[in-house]
Amino acid sequence: MAAASAPPRARAASFIAPAPLIVVFVGIVAAAAVAALGLAELKQSHQGQLGLRAEVVSQALAARLAAVPVAQRPALVAPATRVNDAWIWLQDASGHAIEGRSPLTLQQGRNLPQGAARVVLVDGVAHAVAAATVDATTTVGVALPVPASPPAAQSLVASVTALVVFLVGMAALVALAVVRDVRADVEFLRRRVSDMSRAGSGPTGEPIVVRSVDQVGALTSAFNALVDRFVAADRSYRDDLQFALDSDRQRAAFLAALSHELRTPLNAILGFTDVLLAEVDGPLSEDAKENLLVVRNSGHHLRALIDDILDLSALESGELELTPREVDIYPIAQEVVRELQITAKAKGVRLALDGEPATAWADPKRVRQILSNVLSNAIKFTNEGSVSLDVLAEPAWARLTVTDTGPGIATEHQSAIFDEYTQVGDKRTRGFGTGLGLAITRRLVQMHHGSIELESSVGVGSSFAIFLPRRPLDEDEEPAA
Repeated sequence: MAAASAPPRARAASFIAPAPLIVVFVGIVAAAAVAALGLAELKQSHQGQLGLRAEVVSQALAARLAAVPVAQRPALVAPATRVNDAWIWLQDASGHAIEGRSPLTLQQGRNLPQGAARVVLVDGVAHAVAAATVDATTTVGVALPVPASPPAAQSLVASVTALVVFLVGMAALVALAVVRDVRADVEFLRRRVSDMSRAGSGPTGEPIVVRSVDQVGALTSAFNALVDRFVAADRSYRDDLQFALDSDRQRAAFLAALSHELRTPLNAILGFTDVLLAEVDGPLSEDAKENLLVVRNSGHHLRALIDDILDLSALESGELELTPREVDIYPIAQEVVRELQITAKAKGVRLALDGEPATAWADPKRVRQILSNVLSNAIKFTNEGSVSLDVLAEPAWARLTVTDTGPGIATEHQSAIFDEYTQVGDKRTRGFGTGLGLAITRRLVQMHHGSIELESSVGVGSSFAIFLPRRPLDEDEEPAA
């Protein structure tokens, strides 16, 4: 079943791309703040200048009016009561206007400090107002309008804007240049890493060139150091692997040579034992026959162990080859069951064969070895009950099922029984054998493009199902389900 596709990963936002925009934004905000502060300072300075002018005008008028008789004062003030939006008026000690139209109320007039200017609203327009005392009964007041925008405001704004545009433009150009260089370095590093990650390529060869001394350069240097460590570890791993393969080949060659050397004298021992048991040189006593039978059985057991070691060595070295052809499995199963009947009866176990003729594309010698290993293993671990072999012809597979009533195999141990030199179950039974039978069986089945399956329950028994193809299979075809 196809694996569910992983959800798309969220792409991390990059700070490199918006960096110039951030520089421009910060520049504009800074320029606006500078312009606002400049305008406020310019407005305050202009108001101070207007207040000082109002004070000077009021004091000059007060001095001029003080030298004029009281009766002539209104006539002197009347022409200048309102010139260029400036207000000039005379008022008595109670705050009533004597001449001219005062823009202030009586209360404001009373609170008006003498000789000091202040800003007040007149008809919604700010005015700088100052007053000076002419004599004990008369005061002259002057109110100058304060414009909403100082005269130099436009010039200030234009100057600040031009400066900001120039500075922001320069900063943006510098930021774009930096960003372009950083992106180029990152893209160069990404391409090199991508080239290394392609299938069939390795992190060997020339290191990545460090093109800058910034964080990207530090990252490149760290990556080069990591690659160097990985290459060293990979080289060490390959050396260790080659050493292990050489040691394994030497071990297999040693076992094969040792097995061959052991088989020669063992065959001689078994041959002379058979000659003695045939009583060619004269009759034997019952004790002598019993001892010779023990020697022969032990010799056959030892020869079976040597055969297993030779087969495993041949499998590991790739020297074992199959000679497959179309073969009927059922007659082979009959021969194997007939040979193992003696062993089964000696343990009090019933051995049965059932099924039908079933052809398979297999090596008959190795099919015999497969059945012998699995049946012998079942008889070995079954102390009472039965062991059965069922041969069934399926459309695409010949199915061989070996079922026993032994102790069963726990779930956590079921995968381990097919490993080399591994045995599970009762300790008294595990002492016999090398633990190679099922491991060799699985390899032989896989060489036939078949499969072997196990179903087992503790206290109930085990069932091994072996599938062999009924026709030649290509390398890319799937084995039995």
